Amino acid sequence: MSTDTPATAPTDSEPERYLAVQRSDEFAGLRRALRGFVFPMTIAFFLWYALYVILSAYARDFMSTRLFGSNINVALVFGLLQFVSTFLIAWLYSRYADRKIDPVADKIRGELTGGES
Repeated sequence: MSTDTPATAPTDSEPERYLAVQRSDEFAGLRRALRGFVFPMTIAFFLWYALYVILSAYARDFMSTRLFGSNINVALVFGLLQFVSTFLIAWLYSRYADRKIDPVADKIRGELTGGES
């Protein structure tokens, strides 16, 4: 058993390092960037969904308007567009994260772990 002190003793404990990162301007910017996308998209999607539900409940004549053939009406198209908008938002988030969020998160993680990824 050795009583030698390691040459590179850590100066900060792990919880202190995480708290320092949390307080950093870079981390605050990362959270701001994430919120800048997530909150507006959540509100937009909720309003779009609420419009669909409200129209389905209170504008039945409009929603039952036939568009193509005998079975394709406005309600069906709006319902399918809910899926399209969900995938569109996921794709937009993926692009946004690649450009704005992931580089900063990778840099913070690298600084926190000492370059280990």
